[in-house]
Amino acid sequence: MTSTSAQSRKTLSKIACNRLQKELAEWQVNPPAGFKHKVTDNLQRWVIEVTGASGTLYTGELYQLQVDFPEHYPMEAPQVIFLPPAPAHPHIYSNGHICLDILYDSWSPAMTVSSICISILSMLSSSTVKQRPVDNDRYVKNCRNGRSPKETRWWFHDDKV
Repeated sequence: MTSTSAQSRKTLSKIACNRLQKELAEWQVNPPAGFKHKVTDNLQRWVIEVTGASGTLYTGELYQLQVDFPEHYPMEAPQVIFLPPAPAHPHIYSNGHICLDILYDSWSPAMTVSSICISILSMLSSSTVKQRPVDNDRYVKNCRNGRSPKETRWWFHDDKV
């Protein structure tokens, strides 16, 4: 069993359920531009379709994000990864893991799924090259056996991409 599936089996707290229901209702009325929530009956795991913004390297390209919510969301950040195939980007590993500080060290309970999506689209849109992180192969190899991106000690040093 991977850490992701172990995480998703924990029951959401009442606070997390209420918050996610509120976010989902708001999303249905006012979704962020370029994103579409794929409807399922699982409140704890969202799959979100991402369309690359026009005028960027990713114009019109479609990707999927998987958002897994922990038991104590929003006090704890959700796990967000790209489902295969992940976009080629200097901060996105080929296994879908995303190096973005708001998903880890800079998480705030005031953030929402919509704000996460907007940050990810902004990160994609500002890229000047379509390439994997320099350490992609080593990182992906070390993540075999279901290692969660939340188990990584990320080093946020490059805000130019």
